[in-house]
Amino acid sequence: METIDKIRNGLIDKILSIKNRDFLEALDKLVSSSSSESEIIELTNEQKAMLEMSEKDIKNGKLISQEAMDKRNLEWLNAM
Repeated sequence: METIDKIRNGLIDKILSIKNRDFLEALDKLVSSSSSESEIIELTNEQKAMLEMSEKDIKNGKLISQEAMDKRNLEWLNAM
């Protein structure tokens, strides 16, 4: 696995080779918006309730495998 420094330096090298202004502006917006992701986001009461319900389902063993969920989703999509 690469270290953070290697990843960062690789990205810098790639960015330095980009000549497309629109691409660089879009990249700048992306990087600028990701730096604000460290802000604390307050959940609504509904979101908190859904998370609590999920925790109860997990504790009670009400789980479904990813494979089974994929199958359900595919059946649902095919029924449309």
